[in-house]
Amino acid sequence: MDDRLRLSRRIRFRLLAWLRRSRSGRIEFIRRFGYKEIIKATQGFRKVIYTNYHGSAYRAKFKGGEVALVKELTALDLGRERFDEEVQLLGRLRHRHLLTLRGFCIGRKRLLVFDNIENGSLKEHLNDPLKTPLNWKTRIQIAIGIAAALEYLLIFSSNDAHIYDVSVNSCNIMLDENFTPKISDIRVNRHPKNHPKATHDSCSEGSCADEECGNVIFQLGVLMLELITGQSSDRQGKDLIEWVQDSCIANSIDKMIDPDLGNNYSSRELQKVLAVARLCIKTRYEPPSFSITHVYRYLQKKIDVAT
Repeated sequence: MDDRLRLSRRIRFRLLAWLRRSRSGRIEFIRRFGYKEIIKATQGFRKVIYTNYHGSAYRAKFKGGEVALVKELTALDLGRERFDEEVQLLGRLRHRHLLTLRGFCIGRKRLLVFDNIENGSLKEHLNDPLKTPLNWKTRIQIAIGIAAALEYLLIFSSNDAHIYDVSVNSCNIMLDENFTPKISDIRVNRHPKNHPKATHDSCSEGSCADEECGNVIFQLGVLMLELITGQSSDRQGKDLIEWVQDSCIANSIDKMIDPDLGNNYSSRELQKVLAVARLCIKTRYEPPSFSITHVYRYLQKKIDVAT
């Protein structure tokens, strides 16, 4: 059985590596947007979706009615050459659960334009009482989809000279018209030589001991807690983790559930997702003995929700 499992993992890795190579060639078309066009679409950069150390992201509605995400890059060392490289490398990424780069703009700001975000951010649907609450099936699909994208991203990085830095939380996960989740906050690491490189063994087949893999797993665990509780984390997960680990709540799972779900969820699935989330958040304090691939495949196998 162990031999079969190892063989299965090797085949999966090789398929993903082949997929990465087949989709990482010359980019067919990335549009250059005019600066005035971006200003109009974002209403003067007033529609802020989120802001972090990577920069700010804005909601934009273009002339044809398409709702997109416009991201401003604020790195001090991001000259024209490095910006062009960023565009090329981000444009190579192709996954159902990653926002696709559609264009860029060079004006007073360095801007990237990404794909459809018709339904806004995940945080909006968890926190805004005017939004239709997400049902249990959709939340599970989001968790599985994001895990799949993280696996793809780490394997993509392990086969590339550049490492892709990623941030995952309810603020920067976007939802398209079908509520398909998309990771939006990805950057090209500027110092790959000093960055712990994700490897085939660490991220796909066995342990995930390096710092980057552990950080990504931790973020995924916090995201699962957000989906379960309906609460957004404001302090890199610390506040939500403290709340979930409170001794009173730990003895009563029902107190943790987002009230918007009512009784419309599977207790069996809830317990499994919660167990995975707790395992993931432990990686903040100790190196994980499992990988993103393990998390993804467990969720797929144990939870009967199609992605």
